[in-house]
Amino acid sequence: MVEFFKELVFWHWWILAVALVVLEIMAPGVIFLWLGIGAGLTGLVLFVQPDLAWETQLMIFGVLSVVAGIGGRMLVATRPLATDEPDLNRRGNQYIGRTFELDAPIVNGVGKVKVGDSNWRIVGDDAPSGTQVQVTGVEGASLRVEIVD
Repeated sequence: MVEFFKELVFWHWWILAVALVVLEIMAPGVIFLWLGIGAGLTGLVLFVQPDLAWETQLMIFGVLSVVAGIGGRMLVATRPLATDEPDLNRRGNQYIGRTFELDAPIVNGVGKVKVGDSNWRIVGDDAPSGTQVQVTGVEGASLRVEIVD
């Protein structure tokens, strides 16, 4: 196996890069993409400097893969995806600003309200049933409400 590593050339790294990118297409997540970029860049370094030891090549691959992963994460963080429904997977946020009527009273700061076909836990000031409340925020799986005058 060590003999194989001693005979590594740039195109071995490029083949590994292509294989990792293809694997990325078939696997969920985005980890193999950064490894593929690291392998491709390692092949480029080896193309320019062909007499690198295999240990150095592996070190370069590791460093470039980590740098590509961190750089990719930073790039994605600075460019959020624009969507017409930003609260799609945050159901509670969809209800902020809406007003509901209490079916049951809020006792000791905790109650429930029916929203559509589901019941939500609510937190807010104590209030009798029939009171109009407005959702002002979300705390975990609970809706924060205030009494509407």
